[in-house]
Amino acid sequence: MRHVALSLSFVLCALIGVTLGAQQAPAPITAIRAGRLLDPDAGRLLANQVILVEGTRIRDVGPNVAIPAGAQVIDLSRMTVMPGLVEAHNHLALTYKPEPESNIYYYTYVQESTALRAIQAASNGIQMLASGFTIVRDMGNNALYADTALRQAIEQGWIPGPTIINSGIIIGGMGGQFFPTPEMAQQHNIVYPEYLDADTPDEIVKAVRQNVLFGAKVIKICVDCKPYAYTADEIRLFIREAAKVGMKVEGHVQTVNGARNAIDAGIWSIAHSTGLNEEMHTLMAQKGIYRAGTDTPDTLAGHPVSPQGYRRTVASLKDAYAKKVPLTFSTDADYYVAGKTRGEVCLEFLKTWKDAGIPNADILRAMTINGYKVSETEKTRGPIQAGFFADLIAVPGNPLEDVDALKNVEFVMKDGQVFKRDGVMTPGAFFHGGPVNGWRIR
Repeated sequence: MRHVALSLSFVLCALIGVTLGAQQAPAPITAIRAGRLLDPDAGRLLANQVILVEGTRIRDVGPNVAIPAGAQVIDLSRMTVMPGLVEAHNHLALTYKPEPESNIYYYTYVQESTALRAIQAASNGIQMLASGFTIVRDMGNNALYADTALRQAIEQGWIPGPTIINSGIIIGGMGGQFFPTPEMAQQHNIVYPEYLDADTPDEIVKAVRQNVLFGAKVIKICVDCKPYAYTADEIRLFIREAAKVGMKVEGHVQTVNGARNAIDAGIWSIAHSTGLNEEMHTLMAQKGIYRAGTDTPDTLAGHPVSPQGYRRTVASLKDAYAKKVPLTFSTDADYYVAGKTRGEVCLEFLKTWKDAGIPNADILRAMTINGYKVSETEKTRGPIQAGFFADLIAVPGNPLEDVDALKNVEFVMKDGQVFKRDGVMTPGAFFHGGPVNGWRIR
C-alpha cells in the first residue's frame, strides 16, 4: 500500500508540474494595426489604432500602444476594424430546402437525423463566422440537442464557430408549432424532439430543467403557437424556474394577446413581430424587453414576401425604433438560398433595416451592443477593450457610411485566433483532437 501511495504521489506531482508548466507558458502576442477602429457604442471611428492581443484576450488598445518584440503584426491599416457581429435568433441545425422537403421545415427532422443535423450546424456555424458573426443565439429546432453539441465542440476548440447561446428544445403547449394527427402525436412521437410539451406547472418546471440538464444557455418557449396559449402567470413560472440557474426566457410570439401576456410577465426577449403593434412596442420599451423581430426582406430568392407583408414588416420595425424598443439583429434564416452561405443570407436582412429608415449607426448598435446584451456576453465579449475576448472583424469600407460594407468581411479573429484573412478562411488553428479547453464543458 505504501508503494501504491508513493506511486500516486509521484503521478500527482507530475500532473501538477505539467499543469503549472502549461500555465506559465507565455501566451502568443498579436498586434493589429487598425486604420479605422469602429466604436459602435459612440458611433464613431478612431484613426490609426493598435490592438494588442495576448492569447485569447485583448491586452491594450490605443494610438500609441507599444508593440512588443517578437509579436505577430497584422496590418489592417486600410481597413475598418470593429467588434464581431451578433445574430440574436437563428437555427443552425435546421436548413429546409426546395428539395426534398419543398421548403416545409416540419418535414426536415423526419428525414434528417440529429447526427446529420449536428454536422450541418457545424457547417452553418463556420459560414456565420466567415460573415463576421462571432456570437449566435441558436433558438431551437435543433433536433435532439444538436445545438448543445455544436456549442461544446466550439468551446472545446475542436472546430471554429461563433460563441453559441443555445436554447435546447423549444417548450410549448401540446404540439408545439406542429399540428400532428392523434396517431402521429401519441404513437409515433412526431413532435419530439423539435418541441417539448409542457401544459401544467409540473411539466413547465420539468421541461426547463431538462433543457438546463442537456446544456441550454437560454430558454425558448412558444407563447401562443396554439389556442391554449400560455398565460402571464405561466410565463412567470418559466421565468422563475430559468432564473434559478441564471438563465433568461425568449418567447416565440404570434398574436397581440400572446405579446401582452409575455410583456406582462416580464419576458427577456420576444421573437418575431407579427404580434407586435404600437401598444406592444410602447410596453416593451417601458420594460426594456428585447425585440428579436426576424424582419425578413423582400429579396430572398425562393422565399417571397408579399408587398403588403413587407410593408407591414418595415412599418413595424420603424415603429419599434421610434419608440426606442431595444432592437437586436435577428433573422430566423433557417433555410437554403441558392448561391449564398448562411451568413450571407443573414446579411441580406440589412435591407429591411435600411428600408425602415434606421440610421447606420443604430443598425450597427443592434448588431453589436444590443446583441451582446441580449446574449448576456457584454461583460466578456464584444467591445474591443482591454480584458475582453479578442473577437473582431474588418471590412474595407466604412459601415457608418454604407452598412452594406458588412457584406465584405475580409478579416475575422475569434478568441485571439485568426479565422479569416484577406478574405480567405484559415481555420487550421482551431482544430485539435483533445480537451484542450477543459473536458468538463457542458
